[in-house]
Amino acid sequence: MNRHEQRVIALETIYQNLLLKKDIRKALFECTHGQNEIDPFLYTLTIDLMDKKTAYRKDIESRLRDDWTFDRLSLLEQTILLMAYQEFYVIQTPKAVVIDEAINLAKAYCDDSSYKLINGILDQL
Repeated sequence: MNRHEQRVIALETIYQNLLLKKDIRKALFECTHGQNEIDPFLYTLTIDLMDKKTAYRKDIESRLRDDWTFDRLSLLEQTILLMAYQEFYVIQTPKAVVIDEAINLAKAYCDDSSYKLINGILDQL
């Protein structure tokens, strides 16, 4: 499984966690169809993210316009931004790759203009 495919699985996993409040480990297990061996990249992008989620939310919110909050973003936008932060700060993927992948996910799964918002936030990193 390549990195892009792992990002899509991470998107599904984190989205389930945010939307359904499903345990992240259970969601990951289900999204990987019961695989016991989880690639370290995917593990870090999902399970390890939960430890830093609150700090990332605060930082993302500080980069939004004054009249916006993190909770006002769609759950898919929140998910993509959280993943991008984890990938940039912890996995240390180059910024251009993180932004490109986040934009591609937003174009595939979010509203038509969501990618612009995501690009604007991530460009500030």
